[in-house]
Amino acid sequence: MVSLIALLSSGKGTWGQVNSLMACEKWDKVYLICNDYAYENFTADPNNVVKLKFDEKKPEDAFSKLSVFFKKEIKDFEVALNLISGTGLEHMMVLSAVLKAGLGVRLVYSQNKELCEFKIMEGNFHFENDEL
Repeated sequence: MVSLIALLSSGKGTWGQVNSLMACEKWDKVYLICNDYAYENFTADPNNVVKLKFDEKKPEDAFSKLSVFFKKEIKDFEVALNLISGTGLEHMMVLSAVLKAGLGVRLVYSQNKELCEFKIMEGNFHFENDEL
């Protein structure tokens, strides 16, 4: 099985999405990257959940700490990643930290209590310019 990393920050209804995602799969470990409010108010089963609080005013510091933590803590080659919650800057912070730690990424979400994954470059593509 694989570990799940989910950003848990702002965004109406996003906590429910993260809860559903956590429940629809047996994850090795769940890492919740939380702002102050989420860290204090989001409850989850402590058995396989690690909540990490980041300083919203210093995303560069959080990026450095997260990348070191992930590299040390996660031994898999890839992780499942959910960025439904949060802001663009927070998304970039978490994604950059995961990539700097040398981990591959599966972008996942939950729909109807089932795990779904964004498939990258699947299907036929039509380009307007034949030069590609």
